[in-house]
Amino acid sequence: MKVKTAEFVRSAFKAGDFVRDGLPAVAFVGRSNVGKSSLMNRLLGSKKLARTSSTPGRTRSVNYFLVNRNLYFVDLPGYGYAKAGRGERAKWAEVTERFFREAPQGLRVVLLVDLKVGATPLDESACEFLALEGAEVVVVATKMDRIGRSQHARKLREIAATLGLGPEAAPIPVSARTGDGIAALWKEISRE
Repeated sequence: MKVKTAEFVRSAFKAGDFVRDGLPAVAFVGRSNVGKSSLMNRLLGSKKLARTSSTPGRTRSVNYFLVNRNLYFVDLPGYGYAKAGRGERAKWAEVTERFFREAPQGLRVVLLVDLKVGATPLDESACEFLALEGAEVVVVATKMDRIGRSQHARKLREIAATLGLGPEAAPIPVSARTGDGIAALWKEISRE
C-alpha cells in the first residue's frame, strides 16, 4: 500500500473518546518496548508520527492515526513492565480491553513479539485474549536486525509453537530500523 497521507487524530484515555466513524482499523499491540510505535512510523514513512521512547510504557492511551483518509492505525499501550504505578497500568489495561470489546467490525490486529526474546507468557495471554475476542491477528516478530540471520528460522518456529500458530499464521519477521519485512507486513495488512 502506498501511504499518501498519515495524520494523528486523537488519543483516547477512556472509552468515550474512541473513534467510532465506521472506518476500518489496524491495531498494534504487544509488550512495552517491543517496538509498536517504531513499526508504525516505518510503515507510515515517518520518523515522528507515533511517539517512541526507550523507556517502557510511554504509550499511555489509545492513539489513532488516519492513513490515506480511509484506514486507522491504532497504537495501544503496551502490556507488561512499564515505568508507571500499578493503578495507572490497570487503567491502561482497562481501556485496552474496552477497545477490543467495542472494536470496529473487521478490526485487524498486529501482535508484536520481540524476535530475540521470543514469545513470553504475557504474549501467550494476549494471543489467547485476541482469539477469544474473534480478532483477526497477524503476528509480527520485531527487531530481526538484533540477531543473526542464522537464528531467524529457529526463533520464528519457537514463537509460532509458543503461541499455537498454524503454518498459515507464521510470524512475519520485521525490522523497523532497516525496513526488512515491511513490504510483507503491508501485504498482510492490506489483504481483503
